[in-house]
Amino acid sequence: MDTKQFLEIYERGKTGEKVSKDSWDMDYIIDNVMDLVDEYEFDWDRDNLIPQDEQLFSDMFQAARELLLRTGIYNMSTGRIMKLTAEEIDEGLRNMKTTLTMGEGKDAYTLVAREVEDVRPPAIWAGNPGCPTPERLYYPIVESVAKEPIIDLLTCGSLVDVDGYEVKNGEPTEVFAVRREMEYLHKALQKAGRPGMGLLAAESAVTEIGDLAAVSEKWLRPCDSHLVALFNELIMDNGNLVRTANSLDYGMKNASLACTMVGGLGGDAPGSCMIMIASIMAANWFAAADYHLCHPIHITDVATTARGCLWLQSVLCQTFARHAPAIIVCDLWPSSGCMTKELLYEVAANSIVVTVSGGHLEGLGAANGRVPHGSGLECRLMGEVGKAVARMKMTRAEANEIVLKLLEKYEHVFGMEDGNAGKCFDEAYDMETIEPLPEWQQMYEEVKAELKELGLDL
Repeated sequence: MDTKQFLEIYERGKTGEKVSKDSWDMDYIIDNVMDLVDEYEFDWDRDNLIPQDEQLFSDMFQAARELLLRTGIYNMSTGRIMKLTAEEIDEGLRNMKTTLTMGEGKDAYTLVAREVEDVRPPAIWAGNPGCPTPERLYYPIVESVAKEPIIDLLTCGSLVDVDGYEVKNGEPTEVFAVRREMEYLHKALQKAGRPGMGLLAAESAVTEIGDLAAVSEKWLRPCDSHLVALFNELIMDNGNLVRTANSLDYGMKNASLACTMVGGLGGDAPGSCMIMIASIMAANWFAAADYHLCHPIHITDVATTARGCLWLQSVLCQTFARHAPAIIVCDLWPSSGCMTKELLYEVAANSIVVTVSGGHLEGLGAANGRVPHGSGLECRLMGEVGKAVARMKMTRAEANEIVLKLLEKYEHVFGMEDGNAGKCFDEAYDMETIEPLPEWQQMYEEVKAELKELGLDL
């Protein structure tokens, strides 16, 4: 997309139909989604989380395209609707990248549009994306991930303080936080001997000010990527449009991010999946997306390991693989945290679903990304499981059977009154060696043995 094309799209946020946010949610999202769910008779089976229904994928693709055509995108900054024509939607789909090289030199990695039951391994994009993290833990957590040989690309959490000062949006602390984040990331890559590895970063940039502060070949390089978000549901604002503009000439890669709420305005999994697919279609224009992140959030269970979210990620990946090949990277946000076996079960289940359905693996935001209770060890397991699924040529039916058995091991955490956040990073790792403590390492070994008994060739 060139500057002129983007500015023409941006201007629609000034001239489009003006509606209230309530009207957008009720009249444009809920009414249209429910109508299309009824029209296509969408439903889902809680025990069939990796469907093999080609008609479902075809119908879901057409319904999402129709939804976007009916609604457009709501610009929250101006209160106006930014519409796309059918021709523009189709052009955006045709132009989606199917290969993308991240990083540089010997550490460069090329993402591909994966197929259903693809034998090519998924990318392992590891870190604790977006997790609010105090500075005292930030670099140790990043190092714990960067040192894992199985990872291909690196991401990170967001700093909540810098030099003892709380980071606040749009203030000088946000600028310092983003640059400190980049400093820690590059330091960890240097120590791991992989300085050219590609990044998804500037996670401390809550506003466009932080995003702008990251742009430098010293920090966020043209071979790296940043987030351009769509809000719930089918919403953008001028701040995120500035993020898009920020990348066009500089060259860093745009990762679109939609966090559709399963059980929210789109209803259950099928309606929410339709919204997520429409969001990706829209992001081809409004986010000038180079690749797409799929991050559903369950309205009560939150985690991507909830059944509705697993079904959504599988159907979305398969739908794009069949009808519009694209690079789809799925976020893993388990409910559990470090020093719990449930975290490892959740990671395994989510990794299996995404890999066999044609997606790449990104994360993971342990403890729902709320607290710094994640580490490099579960990222290692994510990589081992994802690569095993591809190497074994696992079928969707085989994958679904294993995932249902794993759900029996972790699904109880969604009903725990205080959650299952586990322990903080510094209670799971030796802070001097940045290695897992024996208890955490032992849990990992025991779960790996269980996964082998279930049929995973790790």
